[in-house]
Amino acid sequence: MTILQAIILGIVQGLTEFIPVSSTAHLIFAARVTNLYGGVDKTLQAEQTTATIAVIQLGTLLAVLVYFARDIVNILRAFVSDHLALLSGRNESGQPKLSSDAWLGWLVIIGSIPVGIVGLLFKKQIEGPFTKNLWVIATMMIVVGVLMAIAELVGKRNHGMSQLGIRDALAVGSAQVLALLPGSSRSGSTIMGGLFAGQTRETAARFSFLLSIPAIAASGLLELREAVDKLPAGSYGALLVATVVSGAVGYASIWFLLRFLRTHSTGVFIVYRVIVGGVILVALWLGYISANI
Repeated sequence: MTILQAIILGIVQGLTEFIPVSSTAHLIFAARVTNLYGGVDKTLQAEQTTATIAVIQLGTLLAVLVYFARDIVNILRAFVSDHLALLSGRNESGQPKLSSDAWLGWLVIIGSIPVGIVGLLFKKQIEGPFTKNLWVIATMMIVVGVLMAIAELVGKRNHGMSQLGIRDALAVGSAQVLALLPGSSRSGSTIMGGLFAGQTRETAARFSFLLSIPAIAASGLLELREAVDKLPAGSYGALLVATVVSGAVGYASIWFLLRFLRTHSTGVFIVYRVIVGGVILVALWLGYISANI
């Protein structure tokens, strides 16, 4: 991977990880356009591309950690102190009750369980050529776009962060499993799940970002270990550049989306997903592009 390829991939990852348009779809196209790891066995190329994408995601993980640093510190502090108080019988109210921040920590844990289980069970398939297939990517872009549109229509959008419960965590966490299929978009799937659960758009996005922390960390760190064996020698410097670029651009993307959703729907992203997915399907059907790397 060259420095130019690294910068392009970093920008694409940072822009699309949090905007609900599918980072994987755009990264696969970016990898094709830049001929990333060209000239090797197709299966190895798919595995190297998957490892690269997962590691670059660590940059966007850093963006989330920085942007939500205060929230994360409050959640961790409350989670530890509240449970210590409960265990020692020192709860100030005398009742076995957790603070809202500690409870939010549990919701993130609960919401992370579905994708963790499914991701481990189907790890080999996720890393293989199937998840780089453009028929799958384009189809899922459209499917999740349609589901987002339905969620916009039927979602009540009447509760915020302080009103999140187990139902919300399970709805968003289950929706996050869709993100294991390329083209779905982790942020798009989880925001969709949040809207179906009745969350406001900004709350759905904010909880989606918090829920991304364990998912991106687990995926990136696992692939980082395996990337040492899979990636060609001399690519680590470029990989670091891509990760740093994705973090900087990702931070800006979080800032933009949270402010955008305060006053706008996800309609523009839905239209974009359906149009791009449709164009890819037509191009595949007419033979202008190949389905696999």
